[in-house]
Amino acid sequence: MRYIIFTLLIVALALPASALAKDQDVGDLFGDYNEVEKEQSVADPIAGFNKLMYRFNDKVYFWVYKPVATGYGRVVPQPVRIGIGNIFDNLMFPVRFVNSLLQGKVRGAESEVGIFVLNSTVGLLGFFSVAQDHFKLKNSKEDLGQTFGVCHINEGFYIVLPFLGPSTLRDLVGDVGDRFITPLSYVTPLEASLGLTAFETVNDLSLKLGYYESFKQAAVDPYVSMKDAYIQLRRKRISQ
Repeated sequence: MRYIIFTLLIVALALPASALAKDQDVGDLFGDYNEVEKEQSVADPIAGFNKLMYRFNDKVYFWVYKPVATGYGRVVPQPVRIGIGNIFDNLMFPVRFVNSLLQGKVRGAESEVGIFVLNSTVGLLGFFSVAQDHFKLKNSKEDLGQTFGVCHINEGFYIVLPFLGPSTLRDLVGDVGDRFITPLSYVTPLEASLGLTAFETVNDLSLKLGYYESFKQAAVDPYVSMKDAYIQLRRKRISQ
């Protein structure tokens, strides 16, 4: 019984925090909302289910994610947490590199290679963001969902899943595809892979506490605002 409870907790933590849009920069998600011109909304045919999942994820955030991340942040110094986050970000190189190539963004792919080599060597496996801080190189933030968008594949419909948070049918399929080139997916045994992903989630959230709370307080309807912010952010990145 203890093993089952532990496994369920790890699975919950291993999935991105509900207030965050997968692996998206939460600052972009909540910070850019008012700066992006509103566009035609994505269909929401399962709004009843989505709203239920939003409320569920909201409770998970405040009851599980936030307390764990807050306690972790009090124990681990911020510079260390930033460095750990840099390491995990460095491991996502294959996803950004492959999708940059698929979108024909050769310079972006070249930049990703430079960042990965510099940060993996001089930056001590990515702990220090040498390429970004000293050589002014920028990550592309590309993923398969954006690649589908560049190929003019329709977004489908909006969907909110437990623990996974906001997405679209197109992005959900893209997430599955990206998992095949995500290094953490190949860590064995499964418990170790889930544990590392859970650790990444807690570490990342500890650096972003407060964003979701501020966003929610400012929103007339948090569900609608979250949906609009997510869709607009994704469209903005596809257009860049």
